[in-house]
Amino acid sequence: MLRLFAAIAIPDDIAEPLEGRLHDLEGARWRPIEALHITLRFFGELTETVADDLDAELSTITSPPFALNLQEVGSFGEGYRLDTLWAGVSDSEPLRQLAHRCETAARRAGLKPEGRVYKPHVTLAYLKRPAPAAVAAWIQANNLLKSPPFGVDRFGLYSSHQTGEGSRYRLEKEYRF
Repeated sequence: MLRLFAAIAIPDDIAEPLEGRLHDLEGARWRPIEALHITLRFFGELTETVADDLDAELSTITSPPFALNLQEVGSFGEGYRLDTLWAGVSDSEPLRQLAHRCETAARRAGLKPEGRVYKPHVTLAYLKRPAPAAVAAWIQANNLLKSPPFGVDRFGLYSSHQTGEGSRYRLEKEYRF
């Protein structure tokens, strides 16, 4: 079984300046900059046969190249159930279309529809029992985040492997458009 997702990798020149923000919050497990990405569709645990079908469907996706930028920060969860810090992604119709095409590819490969509304973001940290006031202070201190635009002309199919330090990702296939 393979645990797979489609994503856009954050270029090094955009990710590296984020590194200076990834500190000063107790209970945060910061993601390494090489793991930063914008998920297009999480597929979950798949057999190799279904993964091959998914790859065939993803390889048919086309899109004109487009630009994105990161802007603002926020969190998922409330109170002591806060579990994720994220950087937002600028509103982008081409990004929404690409995510929709990945959803369509998943359905054609026999996967169930995604039940959640698509919220493009870059996970910066996973949180374990954080102090809500400390999370709010970190968000306030970093909320003016705005990256320069970066070009998107590809996305990847990634596998996720659980380790003691968190998930590790490996690019399995890259799709250029």
